[in-house]
Amino acid sequence: MNPSPHAQHTTRRGTRRSTGGERTWPAVSVVMPVLNEQRHLSDSVRRIMSQDYPGEMELVLAVGPSRDRTEEIARGLAREDPRIVVVANPTGRTPQGLNIAIKASQYSIIVRVDGHSLLPPDYVRAAVETMEETGADNVGGIMAAEGVTPFEKAVARAMTSRIGVGNARFHTGGEAGEVETVYLGTFRRSALERVGGYDETFTRAQDWEMNHRIRQTGGRIFFTPRMRVTYRPRPNLRALAKQYFHTGRWRRVVGREHQGTLNLRYLAPPIAVVAMAAGAVAGAFGFWPGWILPGGYAIAMIGGAAVEGRGLPPSAWIRLPLVFATMHVTWGVGFLTSPPRLGQPTPAKPGEPVL
Repeated sequence: MNPSPHAQHTTRRGTRRSTGGERTWPAVSVVMPVLNEQRHLSDSVRRIMSQDYPGEMELVLAVGPSRDRTEEIARGLAREDPRIVVVANPTGRTPQGLNIAIKASQYSIIVRVDGHSLLPPDYVRAAVETMEETGADNVGGIMAAEGVTPFEKAVARAMTSRIGVGNARFHTGGEAGEVETVYLGTFRRSALERVGGYDETFTRAQDWEMNHRIRQTGGRIFFTPRMRVTYRPRPNLRALAKQYFHTGRWRRVVGREHQGTLNLRYLAPPIAVVAMAAGAVAGAFGFWPGWILPGGYAIAMIGGAAVEGRGLPPSAWIRLPLVFATMHVTWGVGFLTSPPRLGQPTPAKPGEPVL
C-alpha cells in the first residue's frame, strides 16, 4: 500500500509529525483556559479545528466553574471531535488553567489561545514556520481587536492605536523582530519546562512575566505580523474599566518582581493620573491654572479621537474619548493602588472567578 501524502509517524514521545511532500510538520497542542465563554467558545474552537495546517493537532480545553453553559458547550464540542480534550480547572484562574492544559497535552509545540479569540486559517502554520525560521522559543502576532457594537468598535480602535496603548507591536503592528512579549504565543514545550511553566500567582500579566523569564534564561521572543488573532473587546464601560484597572495593578506586581522592567510606556498612565489629580485639587482650592492639566488632557483625548477615529461610524466615534480616558485612568489608578501583598502566593478557593 502506498503511503498517504500526509503520513504520520512518531519521532519521539510528545512529538508526532506529519509529512506532506518534502515538508515535515510537527504536531501541535493548542491549549485554551475558558471561564464563562458561552458567547464565543464555539466559534473560537471551530476556527482552531479548521486550521489549514498539514500536521497533527489537538485542543485541550481547561474549563473553569462557569456561571453559564461553557462546560456544556465544551463537552459537546469534544463529543463531535476526538481531537478535543476537556479537563477541569477548579480555580477558574488563567495561569492554573494554562498549566493544567499544558500538562494534559501531548506535543512539543504549544499554541495558547483564549476563549474569545478567533484564529485566521493560517495561524498555526504561520506560527510553526516562524518558529522554525527564527529559532525563537515563543512567537506571536497582532491582537487584532474587532468590535460589533458601537462601544466595542470604539474600544477596538483604542486598543490598536498608539494613543490608547502605546507602541507595543502586538497592538499596533510593525515589522517582524525580537520583542519583550507577544499576544498569546506559540511556545516550545522545552522553554516552558525550562522556566517551570506559568507563575500561578500572576492572575493577570502572566504572559509578560512568563516571557521575561524565558528571555532571562536565554530564550528569544519573536513578533511577526503574519499572525493575527481577532480579539473581541469588553462589551461595556464597566467591564473595560475593570479589565484595565486590574491590568495596571498586575503590571506593578511584575515591576516589583522583576526590577528594571518598567519603562515610560508603563509609567505614563500613573504619572498622568497623579498630575491630573494634583491639578484638580489645586484648582478646587482656588489656584485656577491647576485646571489646565485635567482640561488639557480632556482636550487631547478629544483631539486624539478626531484623528484616530477616522472611518468609525459616528456612534462609535463619539464614545472614543471616553474609552481612551477610561483605559488610561483606570490603568493608572490600578498601578498606583497595587497593594504590596498582591502577587504573593495564596490558596485559590474552588469556584473563584478570574479577576
